[in-house]
Amino acid sequence: MVFSSVTFLCYFLPAFLIAYFATRGTRARNLVLLAFSLVFYGWGGIGNLAILAVSMVGNYFLALLIGSRPPGRRLPALWLAVACNLAGLIFFKYIGFLAENLNLLLPAELAVPVLHVGLPLGISFFTFHAISYLVDVYRGRAQANGRFEEIAVYITMFPQLVAGPIVRYSTIAARIRDRRTTFGRISAGLRIFVIGLAWKVLIADEVASVAGMVFDQTDAPNFVTAWLGLLAYSLQIYFDFGGYSNMAIGLALAMGLNFPRNFRLPYGALSITDFWRRWHMSLSSWFRDYVYIPLGGNRHGHLHTAVNLWTVFLLCGIWHGAAWTFLIWGAHHGLFLVLERTRFGKALARSPLVLRHAYVFLVFLSGWVWFRALTVPHALDVFAGLVGLNGFGPIDTSLQTALQPVTIVMMVLGWPLAMWGVPNLPAGPLPRMVRQAVFALCDSVVILALFALSVITVGAANYSPFLYFRF
Repeated sequence: MVFSSVTFLCYFLPAFLIAYFATRGTRARNLVLLAFSLVFYGWGGIGNLAILAVSMVGNYFLALLIGSRPPGRRLPALWLAVACNLAGLIFFKYIGFLAENLNLLLPAELAVPVLHVGLPLGISFFTFHAISYLVDVYRGRAQANGRFEEIAVYITMFPQLVAGPIVRYSTIAARIRDRRTTFGRISAGLRIFVIGLAWKVLIADEVASVAGMVFDQTDAPNFVTAWLGLLAYSLQIYFDFGGYSNMAIGLALAMGLNFPRNFRLPYGALSITDFWRRWHMSLSSWFRDYVYIPLGGNRHGHLHTAVNLWTVFLLCGIWHGAAWTFLIWGAHHGLFLVLERTRFGKALARSPLVLRHAYVFLVFLSGWVWFRALTVPHALDVFAGLVGLNGFGPIDTSLQTALQPVTIVMMVLGWPLAMWGVPNLPAGPLPRMVRQAVFALCDSVVILALFALSVITVGAANYSPFLYFRF
């Protein structure tokens, strides 16, 4: 089940909201949230639900084991707990990839069997949630919780279960146990949800056909075709994942929970370091706090810092998928983060804004080629098209069909929105209270119109799964 589907919008969400707000008391509401979250996740298959149940029960007892030890003797228990979580992630996500690459090094008679296991929905996200809980207990930032339903709610909350944002247990533990909802929170949360839904349905899904046509159905794209496909995909992934994050944050706020912000206009960044402070912020901070800083961060000289950065971004790349293209994508971003800690970074900081924007633009666009390409040779074909090595001829007929007027409009409007957001309206001569009333009225009308248009669009077409569901 996905947020941008008729099943969710017309049946699941109304039923959940009615049941949730009709229930009194945080503990009872947690049980309602847990029940609906299990239904939401189980919609994709009972097998997925069984794996999630093992994660819930296992991490509940592992955290109690860590918490029962004195602070100086917790490390072996932590290693055991983290190893159990990573073993599950490696088995389901990477076992086939590892076997295929190992067989390239082994003689044929020693080849190991290649096992491709179905990837459980959202396993990368709920594994990282669990690890953050275990590490926070180890560090003393959170107490091991003896209430199983609270740990189950933390791991399974349906808004963030399958695609984030990654929520630290220590930042949300108090709200899980005791929270209150107000009309203002509900109103603000649903507004954020509608904005995210519109991002996904009206922008990301509209430009997805162009990206898919170029990356999935075009061999050796020419200059114009390659650039159209890349620009479309860059918008698709931002508004698709940003839209999901907004929907998750909005639903959580309506329930009285605070999820961290996940995007802050990353395409408007002035460096790649700045880009990663704005893009998938919960993942960036997770790797910073649980990998980069424990490795030593930037405390042991430039070479050690460079190794740590590369390590983090290679892990970030492989976290997204078991393929060499994702590893290269991580190395690509790690390279520029390391460069920005040299004289190049100082020269960049003194450069005109237009050059800094152009630099960031080219770096993240070229990174998206690796991220989206199916294979390394496929990525090289796209790069050849981007620089004109595949010719400069007109776009083919199938791509012209995908470029409907609405699609072109969304591509034109999407880039300024992704880079600078919605501009602030001038104050005008009206008194402050009148301006606030007019703004509130206009905002309500716009939100209702976006919701109606999104629901109509969802009802008129097959829903498109979120891109990050496969990670």
